[in-house]
Amino acid sequence: MALGRPKAHLTLAPGERERLAQWVRRPKTAQALALRARIILRCAEGKKNKDVAAEFGVSQQMVCKWRARFLTQRLDGLLDEPRPGAPRRIGDAQIEQVIVKTLETTPRDATHWSTRSLAAQTGLSQTTISRIWRAFGLQPHRSETFKLSRDPLFIEKVRDIVGLYLNPPERALVLCVDEKAQIQALDRTQPLLPMRPGQAERRTHDYVRHGTTSLFAALDLATGKVIGECHRRHRSVEFRKFLDTLDANVPRSLDVHLILDNYGTHKSPIIRSWLAKRPRFHLHFTPTSASWLNLVERWFALLTEKQIRRGVHRSTRELESAIKAYLAIYNEQPKPFVWTKTADQILESVARFCNRISDSAH
Repeated sequence: MALGRPKAHLTLAPGERERLAQWVRRPKTAQALALRARIILRCAEGKKNKDVAAEFGVSQQMVCKWRARFLTQRLDGLLDEPRPGAPRRIGDAQIEQVIVKTLETTPRDATHWSTRSLAAQTGLSQTTISRIWRAFGLQPHRSETFKLSRDPLFIEKVRDIVGLYLNPPERALVLCVDEKAQIQALDRTQPLLPMRPGQAERRTHDYVRHGTTSLFAALDLATGKVIGECHRRHRSVEFRKFLDTLDANVPRSLDVHLILDNYGTHKSPIIRSWLAKRPRFHLHFTPTSASWLNLVERWFALLTEKQIRRGVHRSTRELESAIKAYLAIYNEQPKPFVWTKTADQILESVARFCNRISDSAH
């Protein structure tokens, strides 16, 4: 003779089954919610509570609880109920006051609010101000810069260069070319204090200059290799010498597409004369104030980070040797930079930003 109360039959609507399956599969679902969804799916298959409990390693009481919650509240019954806690001491009006003051006013003695100065102004605690700022993504201490190109051919140039990145021409080489000018050979006035446990490397703030050099570099879009030369000056004469180097290193069967900025040495008569004699070279100029379109700038950032910023060079020759050594090591295992955004995506992003600053009240 069977004992206990008979279980209510559990059936799922198609939408409920699909939602439960999503909770089970989705990686970001809370584990507790995923377990409840698995329990209900098994119960809907007609399995007994004790079998479901044994399968998932939980108690029968837990299976009965979530089964009953689902039968009465359906999917909402599987969600955690709000837990009791201390009542809010900061009202919506006070939060709004903090946000308005942060965005629309400044303190008398500063250009921006700090948590302490705004706390003193509003009568709230510094911790409360910090929490409100974090909740609304406010960071008054941070400031960023921007630069918009005013080139009348901005759209055409963006489409031209991005088109080379995403669909490079056949039987041609695309080179991103630029100069990193006035690289200083710097030495510190006192010896470095090396890093040790619990202490970062330390150096004097003052330094001694030992001259400058300029690096002419061409980044191969396809392979990531870099052709580089150091010159003490960066005039048209030096740029022409670098073009001679590129001409000698690129097979004669290939056309050469050079991506350049609008620096005067790239457009001088001596360069135009050189190009007229070599029709396989094609120049593509980035828009003014848009050097971010030239991928070689990203390689210059690597050079600065890994070799120049913390380097100690007692002469220009020593600096040039360090740059050449880095070039050789980098070219042993080069990695191309992959451009991902289309021209339309870039132009849409610029348009959105222009609308933001146009609508700004500041």
